[in-house]
Amino acid sequence: MEQIKNEHLTIGISAHGAELQSIKDSDGKEYLWQANPSIWGRHSPILFPIVCGLWNDTCRIDGKEFNMSRHGFARDTDFTLVAQGKEKVVYAMHENEETLKVYPYHFNLAVSYRLAKNKIKVVWHVENTGRKEMYFQIGGHPAFLIPGLLPSEPMHGRLRLDDTEPRRIFGNVKGCVTPEHSAVVTEEGILSFDEELFKDDALIFDHSQLHKVSLLNHENKAEVSVEFKAPAVGIWSPYGKNAPFVCIEPWYGIADWADYDGEFKDKYLMNKLLPGASFMSEYTITIGETDED
Repeated sequence: MEQIKNEHLTIGISAHGAELQSIKDSDGKEYLWQANPSIWGRHSPILFPIVCGLWNDTCRIDGKEFNMSRHGFARDTDFTLVAQGKEKVVYAMHENEETLKVYPYHFNLAVSYRLAKNKIKVVWHVENTGRKEMYFQIGGHPAFLIPGLLPSEPMHGRLRLDDTEPRRIFGNVKGCVTPEHSAVVTEEGILSFDEELFKDDALIFDHSQLHKVSLLNHENKAEVSVEFKAPAVGIWSPYGKNAPFVCIEPWYGIADWADYDGEFKDKYLMNKLLPGASFMSEYTITIGETDED
């Protein structure tokens, strides 16, 4: 695991999946879930080239069927460290014999982490290196420890959303979603949660409803904030595990509709790149109060 640090934060990143695995402040306090496999054995996986699940784990590309497991293969692939500075690190991967069996595109995927005071800038860069139009989805899945939660307590916490009346879609049909929306009740944007909130899997907000989600401490102050421009975000904790963490997940993509049997390129929230073109986006994790708080 490589580390970069400044006077505010020290973060650790693994080449396996280019996964962020630790966020500590100057006092050594850990903010990221430490991947106990009995609950959930990941920290902050990168979701590529799909977000969430395919119906029956199958997609159709140019009329041919391919099988791909949930969230794609990037999270289980070893990346190459291509650049490292005092406050920035960059990892990359490209297609190989195994990825071409499930995803018939040539690409470069680079992931960078950069520190800026009490912020972590996570940047995704996808390049189409092939000769045909490429389709993909990408997303983040960081898991943050719930502030002040004691081991003896049932899982609960509070989130602050930048929309007071958000509407969710459900992902409870064999790992896929249904298009109907329903209201999520907040107290002027404050969403109180416990394990029951995740009984039907993640809360998924599409249509660019949200651009900032903050995990609050007992003083109602932001302990961790995630800011993004992605069109969708998932909020998740594993149901039935009494997990002491919650995931805040910016997504450029979403699961298949239940019973979807169309082409991969026509999936909801699909991204495309012409040959030689590239896509870049970022999200920001802030530890403690943000400038706007």
